Amino acid sequence: MRILIAEDDQVLADGLLRSLRSSGAVVDHVGNGSEADAVLTSTDEFDLLILDLGLPKLHGLEVLKRLRARGSTCPVLILTAADSIEERVKGLDYGADDYMAKPFSLQELEARVRALIRRGMGGNSALIKHGPMVYDQAGRVATIDGKMVDLSARELGLLEVLLQRTGRLVSKDQLVERLCEWGEEVSNNAIEVYIHRLRKKIEKDPIRIVTVRGLGYCLEKIVNQ
Repeated sequence: MRILIAEDDQVLADGLLRSLRSSGAVVDHVGNGSEADAVLTSTDEFDLLILDLGLPKLHGLEVLKRLRARGSTCPVLILTAADSIEERVKGLDYGADDYMAKPFSLQELEARVRALIRRGMGGNSALIKHGPMVYDQAGRVATIDGKMVDLSARELGLLEVLLQRTGRLVSKDQLVERLCEWGEEVSNNAIEVYIHRLRKKIEKDPIRIVTVRGLGYCLEKIVNQ
């Protein structure tokens, strides 16, 4: 899962980055509303936006309003020191999916993040089933025929992306964008290596990752699942 944090309090942002990265998320950070709006205008690859309302340069509600005006359905979790009913209602009316007032528990925030991402993927269950494979989004654990598959963090990230797009082609560039934070270098050749390793660990009839040469990869749909 890839998350954008828009928060001007650097100490809080650093805490969120450490917490969410430790849970396996790919996380980027901007410190003002103008940067958040520019990033969200240029890409739709984020699974979740964690948005502070009191951002400098452009208020968080305006960032949210513009995001929804562009037709984006990206889940949004609002963070704010303003805990009034009026602020809550305004944020939800503008299109936010959830709301947390500062100070808050990191454990609770992580749980809400997982719930919002599951909802954004089309369901409330933490489990994704694909033939004999079951992927637990909350625990980030994959099992095949009930046996846990030993996957690295990068391989888990690849599996998540492919499961989210079962039956659809995913290009190498899309995989790089989904799996890498800003400033992180991962080549297309490295993606090929990760895919090769993932195949060796999960491919078992009828689970199959198809290579479309020059275009990308596709996790085949399983008929009558």
